[in-house]
Order: sequence, then C-alpha cells, then structure tokens
Amino acid sequence: MTWTPDSWRTKTALQQPNYPDLDALAGVEKELASSPPLVFAGEARSLRSQLRQVARGEAFLLQGGDCAESFAEFHVDLIRDTFKVMLQMSVVLTYGASLPVVKVGRMAGQFAKPRSSDFETQGGQELPSYRGDIVNGIAFDADSRTPDPSRLMRAYHQSALTLNLLRAFAQGGMANLDEVHRWNLEFIKDTDQSERYEKLASDLDETLAFMRAIGLSPDTIHQLRETDFYTSHEALLPGFEQALTRIDSMTGDHYACSAHMLWIGDRTRQIDGAHVELLRGVENPIGLKCGPSLTPDELVRLVEVLDPDNDPGRLTLITRHGADNVAEYLPPLIKAVQREGFEVVWSCDPMHGNTVVSANGFKTRPFELIVSETEQFFDIHRSFGTYPGGIHFEMTGQNVTECTGGAMQIEEANLADRYHTHCDPRLNASQALEFAFILADQLKASRVTPAR
Repeated sequence: MTWTPDSWRTKTALQQPNYPDLDALAGVEKELASSPPLVFAGEARSLRSQLRQVARGEAFLLQGGDCAESFAEFHVDLIRDTFKVMLQMSVVLTYGASLPVVKVGRMAGQFAKPRSSDFETQGGQELPSYRGDIVNGIAFDADSRTPDPSRLMRAYHQSALTLNLLRAFAQGGMANLDEVHRWNLEFIKDTDQSERYEKLASDLDETLAFMRAIGLSPDTIHQLRETDFYTSHEALLPGFEQALTRIDSMTGDHYACSAHMLWIGDRTRQIDGAHVELLRGVENPIGLKCGPSLTPDELVRLVEVLDPDNDPGRLTLITRHGADNVAEYLPPLIKAVQREGFEVVWSCDPMHGNTVVSANGFKTRPFELIVSETEQFFDIHRSFGTYPGGIHFEMTGQNVTECTGGAMQIEEANLADRYHTHCDPRLNASQALEFAFILADQLKASRVTPAR
C-alpha cells in the first residue's frame, strides 16, 4: 500500500477519544497543519545518527521523563529540575561507564495516555476515562471528561514553550560541566546518593582542571558546555501527528515534527492498525513497545514494516515485561531478531510491567522490581551476546513519593505524603540518581564480560 500522511485513516485506530464535535476537531487539525513545526527534520536526523551508535554498542540511550505532562503543573522550575536529573544521570553513566549517552526526554508532548477502559465509574456515575490533558480533564465531571479538540492546540503551545526552555538549558550554560555540582537538587542533599554523586563530581573537577592545564576547557570545547537533548512521546493521536507532519525541503522525506522520536504503544501496535501505518512512513527514529503479548513472529513482521531497510538507529525496541516475566518473554524476542539479522536498539522499560496497587489504594512501583527487571534485561542480553542499549523510564525532578523503596526507603504508608502524578507513579530525583549508579555498574559489566 502506498503511504501518505493520511493513509492511516483507512485503518483501525485504537485508543481514540470519542469527540462529540468532529467539525471542531477537523478545524483544530487544520490550524495545527498550518502552524510551525515543533522540531526540525535535521534534529531528528541527528538523533537517528546517534541512535545508530547505540545500535552498534557504542553509546547508551537514556530516555526518561513524565508519565503524562499536565497543563496545571506547567512551570519552568519543574522542567528545569527534571532536566537537571537527566544531566546527573547522564554524567554518572558517561563517567562511570565510559560511554556517550543519548538523552531523550519524555517531555514537550507526552500528554496522551492509553487506558484499559473507555469509561470510569465513581459513585454510580459513568464518564469517559481520563486520557491525558491533550484530550480531557482529570476532574470527574461531565464537562471535564468530554473530549475537547481545543486541548490539542493548548498542548501544542505548551510543547513549544517547553522546547524553548529545553533548548535554552541545553545550549545556554546549564549543561556546562563546570556546573556539575549545581545539578544536585536541594531535597536529595545529605543522602547517600548525593554523597556518591558529589564524589564523582569532584573527580570530574580534577579531570577538567587537568584539561585546562593543557589548554582544553568548556570555553573552547562546546561539548563540555553544551549537550544534545531530544524529545519524544507516544504517538497515540494520529490526527495530531498527521497535522504536524512536514516534508523536509532538503530530502523530500516526511518527518513527524511534533517530537524528535515517537513510539508506538503496546496497546496500539497492530500490524494492520493506524498507528503502525502512520509511523512507517516518517523518517524519524521510532520506538516500539514490546509487552508480554507480543509473539516473536509478530515482532519480526513489525520490524519488517517499520524498518524495511534494516537501518541501525531507525527502530528502538522497548521491552516491558515485568520483573516476574522478563526471563520468559525476552529471550524468544532476542532470538527472533538475531535470526533475522535486524540491527535495532534494545531498550528496557522497567516501569510499566511492575505497577502494583498498595494496601492503601495507591498505584505504585516498587523500586526493587524496577531494578530487578533492569538487571535481568542486562543479564539476558549478555547471555545472547547482544547489546542492552537503553533504558526507558518515568521520573520527575519533584520530591514525590510515588514509587516505594530505594535508599530513601519510601514505604506504602508514605505514598500519600506527596503523590502528585496524574497517571502512573514516577521515580523521584533521589531514586533516579540511585538508578543511574546501578545502570552504570551494569554497563561496565556488559562492556567487560564476554558473551557466553
């Protein structure tokens, strides 16, 4: 079938809102189509080039950010602090494992969320499920829960503002390695993880002092004062993505210009579905969530459709099985990819398969299960001689209590203290930093341990 930006409309699109006013939706999509792109084709090509290094075992993908961005919590401090945590994790991985780190945020567009049910019932009243601020409101009333096309434009504008901030942070001095001590957030100071990070930062200071002595400094080398930071989100709303798809004037190729990287969720990866049809035709790097229901044969067919040229860096397989299931489900997928000779990025999402409900009714994710799935992911890839190239996780720079465990010893009784997420529980900055040190140790082992 010949691909066009709207050929997805001939397919079934799951997980879509039921908009009551389709004319209003068409009007907003038309306005989006005439609006400036949020990102540019050259930026997406740059990310794809860096992911090519990851596919070949020469770099590591760090993809993290909010579960679902919201309109109410849009604030420069929140964006800044999440960016700082990503920088901290990156320097831990780069310095600890001697690998370049490709930084991709779940930011500037991660508004839509798939739901297990189209409706939610409270107190005997049934209303449409909350699908993210880009679709409807979280308040449980008829007005809030009615899908509103005008929210698409608000999400677009908030994404543009977020991107402006991220570009300023990445290129305007905050990423300068001379600032490495200032990346530490106040609420995690005086913790074990902070002390470990400060020691690494002091070692880095000594390295920078030596480099200055031989004439190399952040003033003269832009890589020491700037960083590349890319954005990504789940391409859940194909109409929104189509409206922001553009033809690159340099190559004539189509690019989805809502984010540098888009991924297809585990609920919308049907090979004959609208989401696969939409993303197979754009030249961005794309991701594919791979859950327990995905069979090896289905994965092979999806890779053939989404990456027909077998181009390293094009496709990232994001596995999400859960700590109790990864040993059963991941090896057959690796075997199938190896058998076919596909060159993909393998990334681990240790969050979505490890969600539980606490005794006091909060949805949470135990830190030990997140670590367990991650460590098994690395071990399994080492056993096959394949490269565990990335991590895909949900986190925030806020001092939240949403995931139990970690060095801060958050218990179920603490969840109510600062449980702020609109959807799924996120690691806080301390847990994310602790996770980075665990990842660095795993990467070291992956680089020095020969395949069995």
